[in-house]
Amino acid sequence: MVEPASGPALVALLADDDAPHVTFVELADDGAELARTEVPVGGLAGAVARLEADRPRWVWDDTARRYPALLTAGVHVERCWDLRLCHAILRNAAATSSSALATAPPGAWDGLEPGAPPEPEAALFELPAPRRARPRLDVLGELRSQLEALTVSASPGRLRLLLAAESTGALLAAEMHHDGMPWDATVHDELLTAALGRRGIQGARPARLEELARQVRELLVAPDLNPDSQPHLLSALHRSGIDVTSTSRWELREHDHPVMAPLLEYKKLYRLWTANGWAWLETWVRDGRFRPEYVVGGVVTGRWATRGGGALQLPVSLRGAVRADPGWKLVVADAAQLEPRVLAAMSGDEAMARAGRGTDLYQGIVEAGIVETREQAKYAMLGAIYGATTGASAGLMPRLATAYPRAVELVEQAARAGERGERVSTWLGRTSPPPGETWLASHDSATGEGAAAEDVRVARRVARDRGRFTRNFVVQGTAAEWALCWMASLRLRLRAIEGRPHLVYFLHDEVMVHSPAEVAEEVAVAVRAAATEAGRLLFGELPVDFPLDVAVCDSYAEAP
Repeated sequence: MVEPASGPALVALLADDDAPHVTFVELADDGAELARTEVPVGGLAGAVARLEADRPRWVWDDTARRYPALLTAGVHVERCWDLRLCHAILRNAAATSSSALATAPPGAWDGLEPGAPPEPEAALFELPAPRRARPRLDVLGELRSQLEALTVSASPGRLRLLLAAESTGALLAAEMHHDGMPWDATVHDELLTAALGRRGIQGARPARLEELARQVRELLVAPDLNPDSQPHLLSALHRSGIDVTSTSRWELREHDHPVMAPLLEYKKLYRLWTANGWAWLETWVRDGRFRPEYVVGGVVTGRWATRGGGALQLPVSLRGAVRADPGWKLVVADAAQLEPRVLAAMSGDEAMARAGRGTDLYQGIVEAGIVETREQAKYAMLGAIYGATTGASAGLMPRLATAYPRAVELVEQAARAGERGERVSTWLGRTSPPPGETWLASHDSATGEGAAAEDVRVARRVARDRGRFTRNFVVQGTAAEWALCWMASLRLRLRAIEGRPHLVYFLHDEVMVHSPAEVAEEVAVAVRAAATEAGRLLFGELPVDFPLDVAVCDSYAEAP
């Protein structure tokens, strides 16, 4: 977020996929053009490297399309303005709703998909090919529209921080894909064999799965049963007197029958085999690296998604395959109770902040006398954030509301706004989508003249569902903003450490750095300092702690 000491504040990259040249436009921070240079595509990396010495913010249509070729050429940039990602935020933000960008009819920048990562054999300076033909994009025009939207915004400072963090996230996603997570294929194979048994021939079930399938067939007296077919399995369960409506594990656990133990074990191992088995290993791990395809802002709250490889659902049983290179370490850190702490900071609830200062937040709630056990504290807090209306969470909510009124009132207000069909925003300004067709239809049916009692009941249920979404949106979305700022700060700190330690994994509130062993402890210090800075960037001097669990280890399995 620091402006360059000299040179242009912004450098826009103008490039058509089929053009032999790329144009650099040097700009002042208000978008005024200072200079224009044209270079052949083959000279792109060298030109970027030269201009990067002035530490500008690069402006381009899509980091996922423009940055991979630079990384392949060994060029890293410090900062960028990702117009595709920033357009999506500003187009929908309540704070910029009066801007020309927000009120314009749908255009080329709306719904623009991220570029696909380049194929491994791509030419050195080849720009990544799009998944489908794209319209011509006016980079300079879009930049000026976004700058104008910020000017008329109700909260330009917060939005600028969000745009900078989102754009840095795009740089990180490309860098983590390029560097890859260190992955030992031999260990992965050993872990699969230990869990699943010998690998089957030509895609057949591995030995342990086949044995469990045999047991299920015998116990259900269904010799031809295919346990992978839900209709077949449901029929066999019903014939054995097991009254279930689905084959989900949570429903199967409710029934006492000898088949449940092998069936539940089969379903667990089947998931491992199909999601992260040998086929996954052969597809996604190359040269000792797993390279996930992150989708920045892939969830409406701002959380990331993945386009392939399932990086956000890596099973605990395979973490042993994630191993540092010889002479290197993994520095793994996760933020403790991130969403409740974010809620305390957003609401300015000092009593809740005190409960988590220097300690486990849930235990702090117990010690404050609000509830009797840590488990109750966790249930109560999750109920507040996710809107539990029944069960243990709902029963504990009155105690939480009495102890932490400001925190509970913040999420209650968000829920009521959602029920009314209004939109809500995160701390930095990402705004929830408008109500969908189901809400609109049910609302219209229930508010019309002579509305039936059933229509009113359905409308209330749909409204409560949306209220739970908006209640969680403001907290989860702000937690995602904190995590982006954490990574952005850590990325800059890592660049200053010898040996090129680098981020290789991100999962909502957890990061992993691959570090030379001799600087691993220095990296751990940087990870903690970045978390402190992220809290200060978002919330100023509010007295809310964001503690981390940090481990320096050889294998991901060794991290707590």
